Amino acid sequence: MAVSSDPSERLEVGRIGKAHGLRGEVVVDFTTNLIDERTAVGAVLWTNGRERVVVTARPHQDKWLVRFDGVSDRDTAETLRGQTVTAEPLEDPEAVFVHDVIGCRLVDQHGADHGEIVAVIDNPASDLLELADGRLVPLAFYNDRDGDVVTVTVPAGLLSDD
Repeated sequence: MAVSSDPSERLEVGRIGKAHGLRGEVVVDFTTNLIDERTAVGAVLWTNGRERVVVTARPHQDKWLVRFDGVSDRDTAETLRGQTVTAEPLEDPEAVFVHDVIGCRLVDQHGADHGEIVAVIDNPASDLLELADGRLVPLAFYNDRDGDVVTVTVPAGLLSDD
């Protein structure tokens, strides 16, 4: 079992739905793009402050059927219904995590500061960085984050005030 990290540093990665079958599987709706890492046998997830180790996981419709160590029957699985699933952040130099960019300054390729990023909005084409003044910048234009500064390369006119 993994050593517990600070719960405040864990990321929400999904939510448990109903029990499935009689052997302790639960339906999990993951909200992460790191599905392979979160569903691997031995992966450590957390529910209600309790460590849960993945024993099996398989896709089912648009969700996953997961069985955790220590959950071997339907009654026990049903007690997990509705719980939020969290996990420790994974080191991925290519990944952009919402909690890493909120509060950063957005700077374009010319060095112009366009203000603070206050939210990331889920959008099918590309998630959107929302600035304090309401302007939106597709995450597809993201280049890099260095400390408190997110650099983007945007087309001419996207961030202009006129």
